[in-house]
Amino acid sequence: MIARTTSEAELEPIRTAVLALCARFPGEYWRDLDRVRGYPHEFVAALTEAGYLAALIPEEFGGSGLTISAACAILEEIHHAGCNGAACHAQMYTMGTVLRHGSAEQKKQVLPAIARGELRLQAFGVTEPTSGTDTLSLRTTAVRDGNSGYIVNGQKIWTSRAEHSDLMLLLARTTPREQAKTRTDGLSVFLVDMRAVSGLTIRPIRTMMNHATTEMFFDNMRIPADSLIGEEGNGFRYILSGMNAERILIASECVGDAKWFIDKANSYAKERIIFGRAIGANQGVQFPIARCYMQMRSAELMVHEAAQRYEQGEQCGEQANMAKQLAAEASWAAADMCVQTHGGFGFAEEFDIERKFRETRLYTVAPISTNGVLSYIAEHVLNMPRSY
Repeated sequence: MIARTTSEAELEPIRTAVLALCARFPGEYWRDLDRVRGYPHEFVAALTEAGYLAALIPEEFGGSGLTISAACAILEEIHHAGCNGAACHAQMYTMGTVLRHGSAEQKKQVLPAIARGELRLQAFGVTEPTSGTDTLSLRTTAVRDGNSGYIVNGQKIWTSRAEHSDLMLLLARTTPREQAKTRTDGLSVFLVDMRAVSGLTIRPIRTMMNHATTEMFFDNMRIPADSLIGEEGNGFRYILSGMNAERILIASECVGDAKWFIDKANSYAKERIIFGRAIGANQGVQFPIARCYMQMRSAELMVHEAAQRYEQGEQCGEQANMAKQLAAEASWAAADMCVQTHGGFGFAEEFDIERKFRETRLYTVAPISTNGVLSYIAEHVLNMPRSY
């Protein structure tokens, strides 16, 4: 990821092009998929062909070599257009772990193929049923099998897009917790080719939104030794920077959602005539819209700050967490406001509001819940006692 800041003037052509692409996938497309919980293959293919899913892959590997600010602009405009980038966004934020800690051979082997659209890296296997956000307590193990590789046993949950991905970043314990030198040691990251393994079972989980999420079971799944990224036992450190990127990118999606809801409510409030005048003339209608706009703009500024710090190689945990939380809260507030503004029509499928309402509700829960962000800020920014 390039250590430079991208100006808004540089981002404008990207925003315009993304909006033009998204215009090919109107609300009807997403509603049809939502009814059957279908994966947006055509949309993902179009993003891949346009090079947007290779935004953070360096040019030497066939990618666009863009900054995280550019990636944020891409995802924001996808959501601003009423589409859903969750179908493929992991291919952006998983890049950080591979680029920063992967071997030269690993990069050479997978990055050009990902950039060409021949491979998908969209699955991130971290969360487990028993540990949740307590990542250091995960139980999935990867045990050395001589020099040939590792044998993986365990379970992951909420691993989205696993059914539609070729590769997966997998976090597993390679040193028993009681033998680890420190609390954060003993976890390792693997780049798993899911097409080439046995002992892997993937089961979809039906949720309130169409998110293609799954649970995964590993039963003596063998992976080669060269699946290991970086040094064994340092995996938790490797994924931390990737988690910051994830939070910044998810925050940009939330800003896009908030803009979509605000635009939708604003237009409707101006057009809907009741008692002889537009409902937007009533302060009870216009004030909530104005408040949501202010919340969105505040979150947007924090996203920009977090992205700039990330690009410049500075510590950005504080900014990434705050950006994600502020943006998630802004999008959820805007969603609620938009339904209220539309009244009964807000619940009708054809307006797309109820679909986007369900989709944006996710982000105050994951990735990282509201309480997780507050605990981080309290302990690491305000120097308060550790609460967990």
